[in-house]
Amino acid sequence: MLTISAAVRIYVATGATDLRRSIDGLAALVRERFDLDPLSGHLFLFRNRRGDRVKILAWDRAGFWVLYKRLERGIFTWPAVEDGVRVEMRSADLLLLLAGVGLTHTRHRRWYERVA
Repeated sequence: MLTISAAVRIYVATGATDLRRSIDGLAALVRERFDLDPLSGHLFLFRNRRGDRVKILAWDRAGFWVLYKRLERGIFTWPAVEDGVRVEMRSADLLLLLAGVGLTHTRHRRWYERVA
């Protein structure tokens, strides 16, 4: 299970990404697609075309981490938005996505949440 600080933002790359890319290739995509610094400490999610694999790129002040998950059956549900649009998700949503819960059929109840 992942524990993610509230200060860490999670960005999702819309569309498909060639997951054969290395850390440097994914960091270049962060600069191009998100117009963000990959050394920011935030998480960046990428999914392959079939939807059965996900890579997460993270920086922890000493180096990059790449977390990789491959499903044996099924696909990850991904936000259905135009390619090139910056999508941000909550840490709870990331945990649900990695657990196989379809985010399109769930909804958040209204409650107070401080936005920084």
